[in-house]
Order: sequence, then structure tokens, then C-alpha cells
Amino acid sequence: MPVPQTMTVNQTPPVQPAELLRFATAGSVDDGKSTLVGRLLHDSKSVFTDQLEAVERASRQSGRPLTDLALLTDGLRAEREQGITIDVAHRYFATPKRRFVLADTPGHVQYTRNMVTGASTADLAVVLVDARHGVVEQTRRHTAVAALLRVPHIVLAVNKMDLVGCSEEVFASVARTFAAYAAGLGTARVTSIPVSALSGDNVVRPSTRMDWYAGPTLLEELETAQVGSAEPAPEVRLPVQYVIRPQSAGYADYRGYAGQLASGVLRVGDPVTVFPSGTTTTVAGIDVLGRSCETARAPQSVTVRLADAVDVSRGDVIGAGPAPVVTREVEAVVCHLAERPLRSGDRVLLKQATRTVRAIVTDVDDLIDIGTLERLPAPDGLRLNEIGRVRLRTTEPLALDAYADNRRTGSFILIDPVDGGTLTAGMVQGPDHAGQTGPGRT
Repeated sequence: MPVPQTMTVNQTPPVQPAELLRFATAGSVDDGKSTLVGRLLHDSKSVFTDQLEAVERASRQSGRPLTDLALLTDGLRAEREQGITIDVAHRYFATPKRRFVLADTPGHVQYTRNMVTGASTADLAVVLVDARHGVVEQTRRHTAVAALLRVPHIVLAVNKMDLVGCSEEVFASVARTFAAYAAGLGTARVTSIPVSALSGDNVVRPSTRMDWYAGPTLLEELETAQVGSAEPAPEVRLPVQYVIRPQSAGYADYRGYAGQLASGVLRVGDPVTVFPSGTTTTVAGIDVLGRSCETARAPQSVTVRLADAVDVSRGDVIGAGPAPVVTREVEAVVCHLAERPLRSGDRVLLKQATRTVRAIVTDVDDLIDIGTLERLPAPDGLRLNEIGRVRLRTTEPLALDAYADNRRTGSFILIDPVDGGTLTAGMVQGPDHAGQTGPGRT
């Protein structure tokens, strides 16, 4: 049965857009991260004329002899005055091969929460280091956060190669040190690229000064990096966002469940289960972009029609394949985002996918030193930017996957029930990882 005529309907088949890559950049202060991002946007012809003119004007006003491409991303007044990145800057650009969403994250320790925000949905992270200083504490911190968030691919950009004479030996030493640290975190895919953001070497175009390097430029790596898994996830997860009941004369019996497929492939005729109730039924129809279709796959937004008149509400999950855990007890690794500490006994709202329930923090197990990966006691709870393990009890059951298995249905946020502010970002810890250590064990 087609979707109701009150909804937008395309008269022509939808054009398939170029593949999308979400990536985040991170680096220590003064490693040249914003300059690298600015160079990437400029040399890939992704900057509008008026944007470039504004940056050139700001560069002249601040007395800089050359156009400061870092200003393309450092948009806040405080960022431009101090020459640092404070907030997460999102930029959208495209090449003939791929579309990109870039999250340029801050380098300071006190802005760890901003990096967590920027990297939480990333398919790839670009970690920048200064070739003169190599892997420093903040490099390790950013790499550990990327591993904690299960970013599947890390690109090490060894910047300022022009200041070390474009030395192959310096690059190789930095790359070896970084690869050894990343391997200890469980990060399998690491690509190392020598670059000079200031002059553009190996950013978009190959460097003539580093002819010993035969690998891809940064843009080539971004254009060809694998997005997600080669095979779709075995579990189907459709968090229900909206129940569509037109109740018009032509669609008196229409009942559809709309949402974005978090994972997997859904087909007409597939048996599915509604969580947390556990009710089973089959898929009677799928509507995508105003048209009926036989198959949908993540991350498409769809409307699903079920064969039986089952009770499904916003916040429920329509699933198939390996089942999620339905529970009111949540164990998670969290990053605290608020000035107010998170302590045992705090009453919060827990929002997971499209479901929001009341919860209480039953225990703050420990604090993770993200630089050393050591677990420390947390008698006073978690403070701003701190990462640790907590336990929560919810008033209603949730359908949860481990974050290691499904980043969409294994993540949540904690909300202040009084003012609605976001307190904490959490990653569900699966039962198979209980008691294990390290960011890769979430």
C-alpha cells in the first residue's frame, strides 16, 4: 500500500547521492590543525569567494603577511583572537568522488568533551602531530578518545615536515611510535601521511619535496577510505520516531512506523520483533522517499508497515537478527560534559535513540586517566571532561546493544531533568567486556 497522498511524493526515481564520509580532526595546540583543514578546503576548491575574501581581510587586519587559512574554521571571535580552536566547527564539502562532513575539534585538554562530540559519529579521525615534537601527551589523549568512540580508521598527519627538512627518517620515527601506541588501543587501521599544511604538501596535491613518499595525499585517503563495514550489520535496528496514522477516508487502515534505520537491511516479509515488549510480527511494506520498495538499508529513513496490529510507540525498536538486551540496568563508559559533577544518587533523564526514560546513577565505578589508561577511584564523581565507568537504573526497560557492536543503539546521553541541559555522553558496556580495561574494551 503506498504512503498517504498528504505526504511528499517524488514523481521520478531518487538520484543516489555520492557516498558520505564523516571525519573528525584532532591535534595538540599549535600543531597546525586548523591550517591543515583550511588548506584542505582551499585546495579542493571548497571555499566560496566571499568566504576567502573575508579570511584575507581578517588576515590583513591582524597583521599576518599571508592569508591565514586557519580562519576558515576558527569562526568564533575568541578563536581568531587567541589563534586556537575552542568549539567544534562543522564543515560540509564535496569532491566528484565523495561528500564530506568534517568536524574540526579543539586541541586543549579542557575541551575534551568537544572532541567526544565531534568524533562520536565519525567514520575516520585525522590526528595531527608536529613533526618536530612527535607523539605528545595530547596526541595520545586524542587517539585514546578515538579508540574509545570506536572510530574505525585513523589517519596520522605528520605536519610541518618543511621545518624538519622533509626528512624521511623523522617521519618514519613518528609513524612507528604512533602505530605502536594505536595498536595497544586496539586500533587496527592507521594510515600515516607526511604533510605541510602551510605550503600544501601532500594535502590535496603530491609533494615534490618528499619524493620518497609514494602513498596517498590526505584528500586521496579521505576519498578512498572505506566507510563502515563491507558487509551490512547482522542486526536490524529501527528506533521508531513517529507513528503515522492519517485516518483519512482513503487511508483509514494505514499505520506506519517512521524512523532512521540504525543498522542492517530490512526487507518486506522479514520477521521482526518489537522491543522492549518482545512482540513478533512480519514486515508488510516499506516506504522510502514516498515510494514503496522491497528493501531498505541503514542509514535510510523509512516508514515500515507491519502485518499485525501490534502496539508500537515512539521510542520502541523494531529489530531482527541478534537481539538487543532488554534491561533496566545499564553499565557504561561515559564522558561528562557539564560543569555540575555526576555523582552516585543523581536522578537524570536517559535518552537512547528515540526513547527517553527516567534513571538514577547507582554508582560511579571509577575514573579513566585517558593519558595513561589507568583506572582511578572517583569518590567525588565525574567532573567536566572526565571519562569513567558508571552504572544506572532506569524506570522503564531499554533495548540496548553494546557500543562495540552498534554505535547508534549502544550510545545515549544523560539530561538534567530540571533544566533540560545535556550532562553526559555514554557508551553501553556489553556483558562480554565486564571487567576489561582500556578504551577498546567498551
